[in-house]
Amino acid sequence: MTKFIDSPYVKELSKITFRLYAHGWDERNGGNVSYRLTHEEIAPYEDTQTVLKNFPIAFDGKDLAGMYFLVTGTGRYFKNVIDFPERDAGLVRITEDGKSVDLLWGFNDGGRPTSEFPTHLMGHKTRLKHHANQRVIMHCHPTNLIAMTFTQKLDERRITRILWKMQTESLVVFPEGVGIIPWMVPGTTTIGEATAAKLESFSSVIWPQHGLFASGSSIDEAFGLIETIEKGAQIWSIVQQQGGKIEQTITDKNLNDLAKAFHVVPREGYLEV
Repeated sequence: MTKFIDSPYVKELSKITFRLYAHGWDERNGGNVSYRLTHEEIAPYEDTQTVLKNFPIAFDGKDLAGMYFLVTGTGRYFKNVIDFPERDAGLVRITEDGKSVDLLWGFNDGGRPTSEFPTHLMGHKTRLKHHANQRVIMHCHPTNLIAMTFTQKLDERRITRILWKMQTESLVVFPEGVGIIPWMVPGTTTIGEATAAKLESFSSVIWPQHGLFASGSSIDEAFGLIETIEKGAQIWSIVQQQGGKIEQTITDKNLNDLAKAFHVVPREGYLEV
């Protein structure tokens, strides 16, 4: 029987964590990824059928009871996951009472899920409620986007409009815009609750002076969302380096025309009619 380490899910996680690192968005042990899997997807792997350990979680996960998550480990460097997936990642199942998780595979050196795992679970719970197909959450530190949070007012409409106008694809990829929370200590219930509240209507949430929390229906979709947001921030940064003077831009009319052509609905009130 095929080992879980050879599954497409572990391979996807291993590749994307390295790519996040290679982009410069997950230095050292910064960042984390969780990937919700179904019972049918893990059933073929014999080495996922035994509980190896149990970890308490600081979150009431009763609504997610029985669900499986492939998640990166706390303190683990993203550059290493591709070489040591069974050490730096783990497959866990939420227990029936929602107070802990059973480890079914991975963390073979005694590790445990990322300290941000409760925040991920809060995010999964919210996204499942509104977008049942969403199964991936990524947190990383996109350089240019973080820089914007030092120089721009933390206003969702303002920052969304900047990102939409920096490249034509932005509006198509994230028509709902980007959410923003105040600066908070990471790894806490407080930041998890605030992020989950934003995920009610945004697929991505900016953590000022820290990074981005993004969701998607697949590894590719979540990663592509981050790439597109960061590309907009990068172009904006380059424009500022060139003096910041805008000779031509994507207008609100252009964006409205774009939305109609691609059948997306921009966030209400963000564009001039």
